[in-house]
Amino acid sequence: MDNQKVVLITGSSTGMGKETALLLAKKGFLVYAGTRTPKKLENINNQNLIPIKLDIRKPEQIKETINKIKKEHDKIDILINNAGYGLVSTVEDLDEKEMFDQYNINVFGLLRVCKEVIPCMRKNNSGVIINISSFLGKIGLPLLTLYNSSKYAVEGITDSLRYELAEFNIRVHSVMPGFFATDFAKENLVTNFNTFDEKSPYSKTVSKLAPVIVEQINNGNDPKEVASIIFDIIENEKFPARTTIGEKAKKFIPMKKELSDEDFERRVKEYYNIG
Repeated sequence: MDNQKVVLITGSSTGMGKETALLLAKKGFLVYAGTRTPKKLENINNQNLIPIKLDIRKPEQIKETINKIKKEHDKIDILINNAGYGLVSTVEDLDEKEMFDQYNINVFGLLRVCKEVIPCMRKNNSGVIINISSFLGKIGLPLLTLYNSSKYAVEGITDSLRYELAEFNIRVHSVMPGFFATDFAKENLVTNFNTFDEKSPYSKTVSKLAPVIVEQINNGNDPKEVASIIFDIIENEKFPARTTIGEKAKKFIPMKKELSDEDFERRVKEYYNIG
C-alpha cells in the first residue's frame, strides 16, 4: 500500500466538487473525480486527478466503481459526498417522481456511496468522510421544502455516523455552505411547472423569493473557499464536526442558535420579504 492518500469525490464536474478535486490533486492526493460526465474533466492536465464515471443513483455502478479503486489501491482514505441538486416546488404541487428524485440523489445516493466505502475504511482503521450539506440543512425556506429536508437528513446522517464509525478511527464531518457562485442555479435547480405557473396560489411567494435565491447563488462566494475548508478538514484531525462557510451560512446559522424559533422565523421573513 503506497503512502499517497486516495480520495473519492462525487459530483466533480463543476463547482465545489471540481474545485475540490483540482485543489487536492495539486496538493498531491490521488483524486478519483466521480461524475456522470467524465468528459468535462478530460482536459485537466494533472496525473493525480482521474475522472471516473459515477452515477450515485445506480447501486451497481457505485459498487463497480469503488471495487475498481480498491483493487488498484486497497484503500480509500477520503470520501467527499458532494453530488446533489435542488428541487424548487411547493409541497402541494409535488409529484411522486420529484419527491423520490430529490432524496434519491441527496440522501439515498450519499448513503449508497458510504455503504460501499465504509468497509474499506473500517478494514484499514482509518478514514475521513465529508458530507457537503447546506446552511439550508439547519433552516427552512418556502419552495425548498424537499431540498431543505434532504439536507436536514444529511446532517442527521453525519451526526449518527460520527458515533457509528468513531471506534474504527473514521472521522465524519459536514460542510454547510451558503450560496456560492457555481453552475447550481443553471444546472442543478429543478423547478416544478405548477409552482411557477402565474396562476399558482403561491405566485406571490415565487415572484418575491425565486429571483432573490437565483441572484444570491449567481453572486455568491467563490467555490474555491469550500475546497480550501475541505483540505483543512482532511489535514486537521481535531476539526469540528461541522462548519459553515459563505456569507449566508455565517449569518443565519449563528442567528438560529441565538433566537427562539419564532423570532428567527420573523427575521428570515423580513430578510426575504415573504410571509
